[in-house]
Amino acid sequence: MSSQPLEKPDDRFTWADYCTWPDDERWELIDGVAYAMAPAPSTKHQSVILNLASRLRERLAGKPCRPFIAPTDVKLSDLDIVQPDILVVCDPARITPTHIEGAPDVVIEVLSPTTSAKDLRQKKALYERAGVREYLVIDPLEHYAIRFRLGADGFDKGTVFAADEPLVIATLESLEIPLWEIIELEGPQDRVTAE
Repeated sequence: MSSQPLEKPDDRFTWADYCTWPDDERWELIDGVAYAMAPAPSTKHQSVILNLASRLRERLAGKPCRPFIAPTDVKLSDLDIVQPDILVVCDPARITPTHIEGAPDVVIEVLSPTTSAKDLRQKKALYERAGVREYLVIDPLEHYAIRFRLGADGFDKGTVFAADEPLVIATLESLEIPLWEIIELEGPQDRVTAE
């Protein structure tokens, strides 16, 4: 996502403004400020999204929770519209034909050099304020993930998962997915076998 927001001299942008913008441009609104999405992500970034989304879809089959991938509009408020890399919605009433209305249960962002600061600052604060139950960030270059769970006082301090550990998504009945498979690394059992 670009660090340069789009300026609106008189006021903040709203959902009504957002709905009039061209479909071939990707934007997000945070507190009414429009941010252009970064150019196309790297192939590594997209591989991580595909790997995790396909596992989520497989593991959630037959359950009420549904995964979605970007670009899916998520309207958190009239001034806050985002397109997370992956999101999971467990309340079918939030799923409309055009967008997700309200906070998803789980949001996952895959970090990239151009978006990591915004994902860990502005978007984390936005997801906390909006009531996202669980926020995960995955760093495919440094090989770790951090999970933030929402409590009475906001997000906790976060739990770090190393590449050789299963990623635990607590909100989804503590669903475990091997992080090393998601980021396409050798797994712990592969190292033992090779020795």
